Parts: sequence; C-alpha cells; structure tokens
Amino acid sequence: MNDPYPERCLIVDDNPAFCATARTVLEAGGIEVVGTAASLRDAVAVLRAARPDLALVDIDLGAESGFDVVEALHAEPVEPLAIVLMSTHDELEFADLIEASSARGFVPKFAFSAELIRGLVG
Repeated sequence: MNDPYPERCLIVDDNPAFCATARTVLEAGGIEVVGTAASLRDAVAVLRAARPDLALVDIDLGAESGFDVVEALHAEPVEPLAIVLMSTHDELEFADLIEASSARGFVPKFAFSAELIRGLVG
C-alpha cells in the first residue's frame, strides 16, 4: 500500500536553526528532508536536483518574499509539488496573499509538526 503523504521535503528558510529543528521534526514524523535553501535561486536549484514532493517555504526570507519562491517553484516543470507556506507571523496578516498563491496552505512555525503538514497536503 502506498503512503498518500509526501515523503521527500525541501525546506526554504533563511534561519539555519529553524531548518535544523524542522528537519528533526519532519524526519521523526517519517518525512525525509532532501534539502534546505535560504533563497529563491537555491530553492529552485534544490528542487531541480532533489525532486522533492513537498516544499515548506517561509514567507519572510529577508530580502526575498516566500510568495515569490512559491510561484517560482510552482512554475518548474516537475512532478506535482505540494507547497506549504510557514511563518512566525499570524496567518491573518497574510490571508489574502496566501489565498492568492499556489500554496496548499499555511502552517504557523509555533505549531509546526509533521502531522499538521500532512493534514494540509494529504
């Protein structure tokens, strides 16, 4: 029986400590982290090389917008990719932008878990 959940994940976040924590949480939940990136350019490069099923993208990437990263990843000619936005900010601050994006949903960083991610993309 095939697992209906994504198994291979790309984390796009410019905070190395959060990337390490997210990797631990996801891998403990059975989701393999195949790469991390801190910029749009690096995210596209990892996507092309590692072919993840899922990308978790921080909304605030310093000088870059996670919304731009979402659209760039969505435009890549790869297998269907589930994209989830995340942030330390409240979802209501970005509700219209999240709704208009190609992302499947939003996860607050304070509530980050493999189960929550799977609930959005399952």
